[in-house]
Amino acid sequence: MLLPQINDPQQLKTLSVTELATLAEEIRRFLIDKLTVTGGHLGSNLGVVELTLALHYCYNSPKDKMIYDVGHQAYVHKILTGRQNRFDTLRKHQGLCGFVKRSESEHDVWEAGHSSTSLSAAMGMAVARDLKGEDNKVIAVIGDGALTGGMAFEALNHIGHEKRKLMVILNDNEMSIAPNVGAMHNYLSKIRSDRHYLRAKDEVEGLLLKIPAIGGRLAKTAERLKDSLKYMMVPGVLFEELGFTYLGPVDGHDLEKMIDTFHQADNVAGPVLVHVLTTKGKGYKPAETDFYKSHAISPYKIESGAALKAVGTPMYTEVFGQTLIELGREDKRLIAVTPAMPGGSGLFPFAKEFPDRMIDVGIAEQHAATLCAALAMEGMKPVYAVYSTFMQRAYDQIVHDICRHNANVMFAIDRAGFVGADGETHQGVYDIAFMRHIPNMVLMMPKDENELRHMMKTALDYNDGPIAYRYPRINGTGVTMDAELHALPIGSWERLRGGDEYAIVACGPMVQVAEEAAELLKREGKQVGVVNARFLKPMDNDMLLELSRAGTGMVVLEEASQAGSLGSAVLEFYAEHEIYDARVHLMGVPDLFIEHGSIKEQRQETGLTAEAVCARIRTMMAARAFPYKTTSSS
Repeated sequence: MLLPQINDPQQLKTLSVTELATLAEEIRRFLIDKLTVTGGHLGSNLGVVELTLALHYCYNSPKDKMIYDVGHQAYVHKILTGRQNRFDTLRKHQGLCGFVKRSESEHDVWEAGHSSTSLSAAMGMAVARDLKGEDNKVIAVIGDGALTGGMAFEALNHIGHEKRKLMVILNDNEMSIAPNVGAMHNYLSKIRSDRHYLRAKDEVEGLLLKIPAIGGRLAKTAERLKDSLKYMMVPGVLFEELGFTYLGPVDGHDLEKMIDTFHQADNVAGPVLVHVLTTKGKGYKPAETDFYKSHAISPYKIESGAALKAVGTPMYTEVFGQTLIELGREDKRLIAVTPAMPGGSGLFPFAKEFPDRMIDVGIAEQHAATLCAALAMEGMKPVYAVYSTFMQRAYDQIVHDICRHNANVMFAIDRAGFVGADGETHQGVYDIAFMRHIPNMVLMMPKDENELRHMMKTALDYNDGPIAYRYPRINGTGVTMDAELHALPIGSWERLRGGDEYAIVACGPMVQVAEEAAELLKREGKQVGVVNARFLKPMDNDMLLELSRAGTGMVVLEEASQAGSLGSAVLEFYAEHEIYDARVHLMGVPDLFIEHGSIKEQRQETGLTAEAVCARIRTMMAARAFPYKTTSSS
C-alpha cells in the first residue's frame, strides 16, 4: 500500500508514473470508503484524483499556489497534504472542512464555498508574486460549470490583457460533451507551447518585415493564414483570442499525458489554459451513472450508492417544489428561475411538468435576478429559487433592478438559517439583514411547512412588488397540511401562547425552540408567551405596541445574524415610536462566522437552544425582581 506512506506531496516525486496510477486507485478506494460514513462531495473528487496527483507531482506546494474553485473537489489535495488520518472527521464539528480551509494547512492558499472566484484569486497572487520578484507558479483549477459565472469571465479578460504567467486548468467533467481529439490537434497543442517553435515563429515574422516593399504584406498574409488555420483546427480559439495559450483537451485520467502537458505549459511565458477532460464519479459505478446525486451525498451504502437516509417528514425544499407545481397549475404566468440549482432547490418535478416555464441560467445569480425583474415587468410571475448564501451574490441586482423598479418578483430563499456540514461559506443567516432594509421588499418566514405553503400562495397573490419567503434546510415538523391554500394578511404575526409579563418573539424554526422553552418554564410555574413573527418586513406594528403597553419583557429569537435582522427591526420600531421603556433582549447569531457541524451543534454553539432561552428569561425575571442588585468583584 502506497497511500499510508504519503504524508507530504514532496513524497510523490520519488514515485514512477506506474506507481502514481496505483496510488490513484488506492485514493479512490479510500474516498469511497470514508464518505460512506461522513458523506460529502463524492463524484467531483473521484473525478480529479489523477489531476490532483499530477499537479502535486509537477509542482511544489505550498510555494507554488494551487487554487481550487469552490474547493469541494479538494479532498484528494487534503489527502496528499497530510490530512488523510483526519478524514473520519470530515464535515463534522471541529473536524476537517468539506472545502479548502486556510487555517487547516499551509497548502490551502485560497478558500471559497462559492464558485467562479479562483481566476481572480490567481491573478491577484500572480501580480503579488511579480511585484515581490518571486518565481513561484500560480495554478487555478476551475470546473466547466463554474466557468459560467460572470466573475470568471471578468478575470479571464483581465488575465489575457495583463499576460501574467499563470495556469488555468479547466476541469471539464460534463459527460455529455464529446472530447475533441485527433493527432493533428495534439501535435498543434504541443508545438505551439514549445519555446523553440515560438522563437522560430517570431524570427520568421521579423525576417518577412525586413523584405523591402512587400515584407509587410507578406507578414500580414502569414498572420491571416495562421489565424485561419487556428479557427479551423484549434478548439480553444475563444481562449486564444482572450490572450491565453490553449492546451488540450487532455485525458484527465492519463497521468503521463497530464504531466507532459503541464511541462509544456511551463514553457509558455504568459497565461495558459489547460483543458482537462475528467469523468465525474470515476471508478465508482453508482457515482458515474448518477453524477447529480453523487455530487453532494449523505452517508451511503457502498454496494449501491444509495443514501442512508432516515425515514421522516419531507424537507421544506420538497414541500416548496410540490406546492410550486400546484400554484403553476393555478397560474400559467408562474415561471421558476434558478442559478444552476434545479435539484437542490426541489425544482425537478416542476421542470418535468412545466418544461417551458423552468429556466436554469447556470451559475449566474446576478443575471437570474435581473432576468426575473424583466419577466415581472412583462406581466409574468417569476419565482427566483435560490439558496440564501448564493443570493447575496446578486445584492446589487436585487436593489437596483428588482426593488427600485418595484418588480413583482417572488424569492424562494432555501437554506435560510444554519446549514450544517457545509459550514461557514454556506450559512444562510445574513439575508434578512441585507434584504429588509431595501424599500418595497416584503419578507416572510414560516414556522412550519404548512405555513410555507400559505406563504407561497400569499406571494403569488401579491401584486405590489417584490416578496420573499425563506425556509430552512431541515425536515418539516410533520404538521397536517391544509388542503386549500389561502393568502396571509401582509405584516400579520400570530400569538401561539398567551403571557403578558414575558414573551418569546420568534421566526422560522426558532418558533419550535420558543415553544419548547415556554413548556419548560411552564413546568417551573412561569407563564411565557410565544409569538410567531412570520413577517420580518413589514412587522406587526399593532402587536409590537400591545406588547410594549403591557410591559411585556421580550426575547427576540432568530436563527439569523443578530446585527440587522428581526431583533434590530424591533428595536428600531420602538426607537422610532419613542418607546424607551420596552424591555427587549436579542438572541441571534453573533458577529462571527459559524463553522461546519450539525445544525444542533451550531445552535448550541450560538446559544440558540430552549435551555438558553429559559436561562435568559430567568435572568430577566431576576433583574426585574431585584432591579438594584449589583455583583461585587474581587
